[in-house]
Amino acid sequence: MDEQALLGLNPNADSDFRQRALAYFEQLKISPDAWQVCAEALAQRTYSDDHVKFFCFQVLEHQVKYKYSELTTVQQQLIRETLISWLQAQMLNPQPEKTFIRNKAAQVFALLFVTEYLTKWPKFFFDILSVVDLNPRGVDLYLRILMAIDSELVDRDVVHTSEEARRNTLIKDTMREQCIPNLVESWYQILQNYQFTNSEVTCQCLEVVGAYVSWIDLSLIANDRFINMLLGHMSIEVLREEACDCLFEVVNKGMDPVDKMKLVESLCQVLQSAGFFSIDQEEDVDFLARFSKLVNGMGQSLIVSWSKLIKNGDIKNAQEALQAIETKVALMLQLLIHEDDDISSNIIGFCYDYLHILKQLTVLSDQQKANVEAIMLAVMKKLTYDEEYNFENEGEDEAMFVEYRKQLKLLLDRLAQVSPELLLASVRRVFSSTLQNWQTTRFMEVEVAIRLLYMLAEALPVSHGAHFSGDVSKASALQDMMRTLVTSGVSSYQHTSVTLEFFETVVRYEKFFTVEPQHIPCVLMAFLDHRGLRHSSAKVRSRTAYLFSRFVKSLNKQMNPFIEDILNRIQDLLELSPPNGHQSLLSSDDQLFIYETAGVLIVNSEYPAERKQALMRNLLTPLMEKFKILLEKLMLAQDEERQASLADCLNHAVGFASRTSKAFSNKQTVKQCGCSEVYLDCLQTFLPALSCPLQKDILRSGVRTFLHRMIICLEEEVLPFIPSASEHMLKDCEAKDLQEFIPLINQITAKFKIQVSPFLQQMFMPLLHAIFEVLLRPAEENDQSAALEKQMLRRSYFAFLQTVTGSGMSEVIANQGAENVERVLVTVIQGAVEYPDPIAQKTCFIILSKLVELWGGKDGPVGFADFVYKHIVPACFLAPLKQTFDLADAQTVLALSECAVTLKTIHLKRGPECVQYLQQEYLPSLQVAPEIIQEFCQALQQPDAKVFKNYLKVFFQRAKP
Repeated sequence: MDEQALLGLNPNADSDFRQRALAYFEQLKISPDAWQVCAEALAQRTYSDDHVKFFCFQVLEHQVKYKYSELTTVQQQLIRETLISWLQAQMLNPQPEKTFIRNKAAQVFALLFVTEYLTKWPKFFFDILSVVDLNPRGVDLYLRILMAIDSELVDRDVVHTSEEARRNTLIKDTMREQCIPNLVESWYQILQNYQFTNSEVTCQCLEVVGAYVSWIDLSLIANDRFINMLLGHMSIEVLREEACDCLFEVVNKGMDPVDKMKLVESLCQVLQSAGFFSIDQEEDVDFLARFSKLVNGMGQSLIVSWSKLIKNGDIKNAQEALQAIETKVALMLQLLIHEDDDISSNIIGFCYDYLHILKQLTVLSDQQKANVEAIMLAVMKKLTYDEEYNFENEGEDEAMFVEYRKQLKLLLDRLAQVSPELLLASVRRVFSSTLQNWQTTRFMEVEVAIRLLYMLAEALPVSHGAHFSGDVSKASALQDMMRTLVTSGVSSYQHTSVTLEFFETVVRYEKFFTVEPQHIPCVLMAFLDHRGLRHSSAKVRSRTAYLFSRFVKSLNKQMNPFIEDILNRIQDLLELSPPNGHQSLLSSDDQLFIYETAGVLIVNSEYPAERKQALMRNLLTPLMEKFKILLEKLMLAQDEERQASLADCLNHAVGFASRTSKAFSNKQTVKQCGCSEVYLDCLQTFLPALSCPLQKDILRSGVRTFLHRMIICLEEEVLPFIPSASEHMLKDCEAKDLQEFIPLINQITAKFKIQVSPFLQQMFMPLLHAIFEVLLRPAEENDQSAALEKQMLRRSYFAFLQTVTGSGMSEVIANQGAENVERVLVTVIQGAVEYPDPIAQKTCFIILSKLVELWGGKDGPVGFADFVYKHIVPACFLAPLKQTFDLADAQTVLALSECAVTLKTIHLKRGPECVQYLQQEYLPSLQVAPEIIQEFCQALQQPDAKVFKNYLKVFFQRAKP
């Protein structure tokens, strides 16, 4: 072996050596006999370096996985012998191999096993057991090999081909017949032998039993001698977590409902009499988390049994199952309320399913009602933050608690389905008592009280947030709580979690303010002062900006008296952050919401048009003035960093102006508010940025977005600005620029159609030249991102042609001169046939169908009929016949569907002539059999288009090898 290259395997080696080692590995993988050198090195223990041993196993692994069938019988025998002799050597080694080597060796054994067990090596396990016997080193490897085999055969995360899946099923069947009882016996011997002397091996063995129990005969494990041993392990500290997991797997195994019930009940009796149900005596939280998972498994298994028995009409046994479930509820509650969230989280599944049973019962017993209440109190207690939660810098622990809270929310929703009245009464009790004394209560209790009110909105669902009408007792309870929330002064609580919960709840129950509008002013003040938008925490300010915009939008009818006051108070929050990096109170993303809110207030106000116009001018003029100054500064800026920050600032100004226009819906045009002029002024202010040679990407992107908005708001008033804007945007552009520019042209084309025909005719070829120029630029062969950009641009180009033809504007193409028309048509044919991109292919066939519909009749353009037969008809066959046209892919099937429409349209426009061409010329040229040609033409002439679409799919499935 290349000793120099092997030096690079050491993790501390320098990068040249490492590169050489990688290259050497690739070389050995390809070489037909290099694996033999590695096999020999392992068998004869040539190397002591761990990384070299691991490397040798990797080369062998590659050989077994990918090249095994190429080996001779003698060579295959050599691999078997190498592994067995390596295993024998392990029995005598003074030191065991490192874990990573043992795991890799186990993987190679497992790969060889799945390849050879059914054919050449049926005595695989016998051979291994005869080598390892009860030697602890050997047992360790034997158990690792078993785990590796299990993951090869049943690991759901490994994607198997259908061939491998069939092979794995056959292996498992053969193992069940031939060797599983012997393997189980070996496990029993290992456990008995090592349970008191070698906890590591014992735990490994328990893990193996847990893994295999899911697919072997359960009676081999669920019997007295095995279960008693496992229960014994539950009392040995170093074994009990693994024993718990092993019992969980036994309990989880699918089986007859009555048998499952007996198994769970007998287990529970033993565990209970051994004192495991006394949770408060146990201090080891890691064990309790596993035990909680086991109890959860037992509870859910009993519930599955109950469901099956009810379904089968076996009322007597179902009653017994329900009784068994009820006796576990006290234990479930102890685990649910446990202060450790992992222990609590592990039992939630059982709890959830238990509530689902109660929901199905017509009458609840007193005990069941008490259980529901106990679960409810547990959920309320467990929702509470603890002292350690870090609100300013949320890490992994905080993220886990947020996830855990989501699980509790599901329990709360389920409780509401079982007993909505009880939930409402419990929340009201907690909420009222907490808010009465909020000044002296800890933040987490105040937060959870408001949180519960917030959660009621989803737990007790109504349509369109109508919580304050309908059911009187519910409406009045919620109304009372909301009134308390907004009048108690709790919005001043000095903790971010309480503040945020206050604003979230106010916005969630915005309908309350239509019932009691007198509370709007005090909530508005909370939003606008140090409690909300001017809070000391950036996180609170940011969230409040979004919530404030929602609050104002949802209550726009009630906002009229406060509009000018609000606009005055938010004046300073609307200022554009200077490019010197000085951070204002709100980030630019947050400011977008404030601008939108200002727009909504002005537009939805009851003011006359002149007043609205004046207010809108006040809002937008500072942006325009700032924009002009900044653009001049940008033109002069030398330093690139300075240029970038100025461009960012300019982009924010355009973005803010765009955002104010979101207040206009299509019905409520800008004209009615008298605001057209202001926005036209904005357009004239912003468009010069397109001719700025610096920071083109960011400036163009902002102005383009503004134009999109203005096309909706100003409609035809925008049109005079479009030609010069387009001209600037087409100068020195990249694929991405074009890709973003085309949707703008599509929007104009689709909206204004014939009105923009002259403009389109004029810019059609310049746009196409810009597109073709980018598409024809050479790129590196393996440059994935350039290839993707071109693919996306090609899609945009075809989408543009589809918009033009689909908007009845085909004359735009027709008027480009014969040579250009042909060039465009050829690109569409290429798109349909040559590029393996079903999304683009679908668009191309839509364009072709449309052009055939428009130009394919007797009075179409000269030469188009020839083009149909020379190019369009062949495209409909050549595209689906390509190997890359995958008929199992959904997008491709849509492309084929459009291909069928194209053929149908040709038949519709050209009639019998088309059928004759297919019958006598085209299909015979593809060597299609006469009876298939006949069948094809009959399907094409069917009046129902669906019949032909279905036929076409079958036709190409048969035609492909």
